Amino acid sequence: MVAQVEEMTQAVREVDELATHDDRIKVHQGDAYDLMAELPAESIDLLITSPPYWGLRSYGQEHNEDILKEWLAEDESRVQTDVPPYDWYRKHGGVLGLEPLPEWFIGHLVEILQRGAAALKPGGSMWINIGDTYFARWSSIRHDGRQGLGDNPRSRRRTPMGGFRQEKQLLLIPARFAIAMQDRRWILRNDLIWHKPNVPPRPEKDRLRLGHEHFFHFVKRPKEGRAKYYYDIEEVERGALDVVKTTVRSGSDGHSATFPVDLIKPRILSSCPPGGTVLDPFCGTGRSLSVAAASGRKAIGFELHEPFHQAASKNAHAALEQLAFEMPGEDVEEEGE
Repeated sequence: MVAQVEEMTQAVREVDELATHDDRIKVHQGDAYDLMAELPAESIDLLITSPPYWGLRSYGQEHNEDILKEWLAEDESRVQTDVPPYDWYRKHGGVLGLEPLPEWFIGHLVEILQRGAAALKPGGSMWINIGDTYFARWSSIRHDGRQGLGDNPRSRRRTPMGGFRQEKQLLLIPARFAIAMQDRRWILRNDLIWHKPNVPPRPEKDRLRLGHEHFFHFVKRPKEGRAKYYYDIEEVERGALDVVKTTVRSGSDGHSATFPVDLIKPRILSSCPPGGTVLDPFCGTGRSLSVAAASGRKAIGFELHEPFHQAASKNAHAALEQLAFEMPGEDVEEEGE
């Protein structure tokens, strides 16, 4: 285990050294809330990411289970659905995705993404992959794997009921998130459905299995007129439909929810010009960064969780070595398929 950590740490050093000579992939450790605010204005062509989903997994991070009580105790006029600022939430032991209420999660995710609005070019795009979940008063949180599946350790927690939070209720978190983004002046161009034909069986006998996730395409709302943005429809899947069928792959480097390449590559090719810059503020183990670099784009990744940051840095280094091997001494630019 020690040797593995030392190897990954060395990879971080190597990718940092390589970045001084090759800026195609940069991986930074830290909270996206902070790092996105530090990006230069209008420097990003495409923001593409799959943030943590609500109430599914902790990835081993510690979370303050009394945070709702602490929030309400500070001011007796508050109610549960009043969403605390994300900065207050994290300073009191909160972790994105483990909010006590889905309303808090949606508010925090929108707040974080909004921090990157100034960095996105006027003609840029934002692609956000997000899944749904069912409400249960006593929910199961997997420390690593997907909720309710596998042999990974899990914990139980109680979630307050009220409003749309009712037992067995499909929460419609993607739709609520998309509407919240629209309320912040983002233009929703597509609700792409990722059809997952190989989802594992579930024990429930009174509903159908969830076999899809949502991939939302947002662009900036201009001060006047219609939104204009870069988009190359020739680079999307055959048929250019808003339903894409691709199987779920196994995770990598301890991450159970890595992006399938054939899902994100068309998004990168169609929504980021060659030579442009792609940002993944929740980059995990760096799959999107490697795909972006292999497609002739620059890539920036943010990751809060140290083991994933180390894995992303290691994978970035491997991707750059592969690019150097394929096209030594040349700028890599992959033609559209």
